[in-house]
Amino acid sequence: MSNVKFKVQPGGTIKGRIRVPGDKSISHRSIMLGAIAKGTTTVTGFLEGDDSLATLKAFQEMGVEIEGPEQGNVTIKGVGLKGLKKPNNPLDMGNSGTAMRLMAGILAGQDFDCELIGDASLSKRPMKRVTDPLRLMGAQIETSEDGMPPLKITGTGEQASLKGIDYVLPMASAQVKSCVLLAGLYAEGTTSALEPAPTRDHTERMLNGFGYPVTSEKLGDQQMKASLKGGGELTARHIDVPSDISSAAFFIAAATVSKGSELVVEHVGMNPTRVGIIEILKLMGADIKLENFHEVGGEPVADVHVKYAPLKGIHIPEALVALAIDEFPVLFVVAATAEGQTVLTGAEELRVKESDRIQVMADALQAVGVDATPTEGGMVINGGKQTPQTTGIQSHHDHRISMAMTIAGLNAASEIIIDDCANVNTSFPTFIELINQVGMQVDVI
Repeated sequence: MSNVKFKVQPGGTIKGRIRVPGDKSISHRSIMLGAIAKGTTTVTGFLEGDDSLATLKAFQEMGVEIEGPEQGNVTIKGVGLKGLKKPNNPLDMGNSGTAMRLMAGILAGQDFDCELIGDASLSKRPMKRVTDPLRLMGAQIETSEDGMPPLKITGTGEQASLKGIDYVLPMASAQVKSCVLLAGLYAEGTTSALEPAPTRDHTERMLNGFGYPVTSEKLGDQQMKASLKGGGELTARHIDVPSDISSAAFFIAAATVSKGSELVVEHVGMNPTRVGIIEILKLMGADIKLENFHEVGGEPVADVHVKYAPLKGIHIPEALVALAIDEFPVLFVVAATAEGQTVLTGAEELRVKESDRIQVMADALQAVGVDATPTEGGMVINGGKQTPQTTGIQSHHDHRISMAMTIAGLNAASEIIIDDCANVNTSFPTFIELINQVGMQVDVI
């Protein structure tokens, strides 16, 4: 992948009505569940980014007939839970931690051997968090010495299937929960995942939508437990993928921090486990209204109407951290414009994303003159006092860093050059086109 740089001109006012691409989490899951369902599943609004395309190609390599994507439309001829075939080569998940961790759950229950590989960034991400519970269920999985990819999965062969377990997650992680539940489809008895705090529940909602019952219950203050019984079957359906709130977040943030701005982002997924960004921005004083609420395929959606508002720094409530985990790079940029101090704690998970998002964002913000101090589990940002500096920013191959620092250009004193932006294609291929359309000036060089 050649080095792509973004050159961001300072300033701009954000105006207009836009629709951002489909939700990445739901796009991945639509392919996975459609492939192992019985019958033909159709998808509209599918995200044609590198990450979800890696998932699509992996299932094609396991013998599933998939047509598209064409303008977000995909048709999947499902083969049932046990219909996947052994792929001829390792399955390449590219940059996608979601794809690798969820696929591990599905592949642990197959009767063939296979290997999951990824790019340089994914090859440094921890996989022990999914291999531990899968091994407890009886799966045979090897990783590299330090628990990183590649994952070599030995098929169950003619032996008994996996065994259901009650797994207590050491940390709140939708990917780990989903991996355990997907393996549970192939397990004897009941499999449950108990989380210390709620995380995105797209897997549970979609399994229920495919006619596979999943029960979700709240235990105590924060804990959530999801359970299912193995050995059922999924029935094909139509999936309309809402726009991705993680992609919309960059535009919502942009309109919030740029004077005179007003923007509507249409058809955004409003899953209660994903709206942390909206809650956090409102606590800071943002002017955000949700309009035209309705439901598509079991997922709530709304239009997000944002106007510029002066913001105040806050201590971000830890209960909202898991609900906004992917949005923190751009929330840090917002905090830099707020009056006073913003403090994030309890977000250690950010250190093992596509990059160490705490350190990388602290470095990037300091480079453009923001008073930002990284901590073990978050950051302290003293907002509103940017010292003018012109500089190059390192994105460390992380799409969300590249996009967040593009938004930083709205309040920068001079142009920002961001290095290594090719990975924006993993989640948001039309980002530059849309950001220029609403009022920024960003060139790809």
